[in-house]
Amino acid sequence: MTADPGGVAELKFRDPGRARELTMALARLAESRERAPVTLMHVCGTHEQAIARFGLRSSLPPGLRVIMGPGCPVCVTDFGEVDEGVALALQGVRIATYGDMVKLPGSSKSLADAQTEGARVEVVYSATQAVELARATEEPVVFFASGFETTAVTTAAILLAGPPANFSVLSAHKYVPPAMEAVAGLPDTRVDGFLAAGHAAVITGYGLFEDFARRHRTPVVVAGFEPLDILAGLVKLLEMIRDREYGVANGYPRCVTRAGNLRAQESLWKVFEAADGPWRGIGVIPDGNLQLRKEWAALDARRRFRIDVSGLQQTERSELSRRCLCGKIMVGLVEPTQCPLFGRECVPDSPVGACMVSSEGTCKIWYQYGGRPDLGGTP
Repeated sequence: MTADPGGVAELKFRDPGRARELTMALARLAESRERAPVTLMHVCGTHEQAIARFGLRSSLPPGLRVIMGPGCPVCVTDFGEVDEGVALALQGVRIATYGDMVKLPGSSKSLADAQTEGARVEVVYSATQAVELARATEEPVVFFASGFETTAVTTAAILLAGPPANFSVLSAHKYVPPAMEAVAGLPDTRVDGFLAAGHAAVITGYGLFEDFARRHRTPVVVAGFEPLDILAGLVKLLEMIRDREYGVANGYPRCVTRAGNLRAQESLWKVFEAADGPWRGIGVIPDGNLQLRKEWAALDARRRFRIDVSGLQQTERSELSRRCLCGKIMVGLVEPTQCPLFGRECVPDSPVGACMVSSEGTCKIWYQYGGRPDLGGTP
C-alpha cells in the first residue's frame, strides 16, 4: 500500500516487488520445515484461475504444494441433478440456466443434447434474468440454479421478491463448509491448511470456519483473488503451521468480517435449508446441498412437476467415463495432467469429465493456462 500526494492510500495488488518479497518469505518458511512438504488446499475456482493465470505455482518453493479442492459448483453438480434438468427440458418445460451448466454431462445426456432434440434451454447470466424471462411469457419457466452459497443468496433474493406464478427453481446449489469437512476427513488426503474463498466469506463471515479449524487442528486463511492476496494468504498459512496455530486468519479484511453479511444470511436460510446430497465424484456429503424449504413448495420445480429421469439413467458408464479422474482431481488426490484423458480425449469442446466443462473447473483452467507454467521468474 502506498500513499498519493493527497494523502489517500492506494491499494496495489500486482506489485512485482511485493510479490518477490512474499515468494522469498514462502521459500524461507518452506525451507525451515524438517518434515514432509506442506500441502495447502483452496476450495475456489476463482482462486485457481488467478493461480494459473498469473503463474503463481512457478514461484512456489519445492517444499510447498497448492492444490484445488471441490471449489467448482458446476463440477460437483451430480449426474442425477443434470438428469432432472434434462428430463424437464425434454418434457417441454423451458429451462433457464447458467452457460457452464449446458454442456455438463448427465447420466446419458446434457442440456446441450436436449437442445439438439428441440428442447428450449436458455442461457442466463443472473437469477434476475431468469425471472425476466418468465415475466415475458405465460408458459412455465424453470431456473436450473447452481452455485455455492454466494450464488444461492441471489436465488433466495428473487424468490423473496415475488417472482411470477409460472416461475420455479430446480436447485443444484451446494454449501461449501460441509465439503471442507468431507475433504479433511478423507484418509488419503493430507491437507495442512486451507485457503478459504473471500467472496463466500463476505456472506458467511470468517467466524464460520473457527470450529472447523479447531476440530481438525488445521489453519484456515480467508483470501482475496489478486496475486498478492493469494501469496500473502499462503505466507500466513505457513506461519500458522510453523507456530502450530490452529485458528482462522482474515486475509481479506477490506471485504470480510467475522460475522459476515447478516441480511444475506437471513435471506439464504429463510429460503433454503441444508440437506444431505450427492456431490459428483465425491459422494453424499451431509448438509452439502441447499434445498428449498417446504414453505416454498409452490416455487420448487421438484414438487411442482413430475420429473421422470428413468429413461436417462445409464446402466453402464462408457469406457472414457470410467478412465476419467475428475473425482480424484476434485479432492486433490491427483492433478489434471495425471489423468490419461486430459488434453487428448477430454478437451473443452468435447469434455468427458465435469472438471473440463466449467470455467471454474481445474482441468479447464489448466488446459487454458497450464498448471505449472515456467515463467522464468516471480510474478
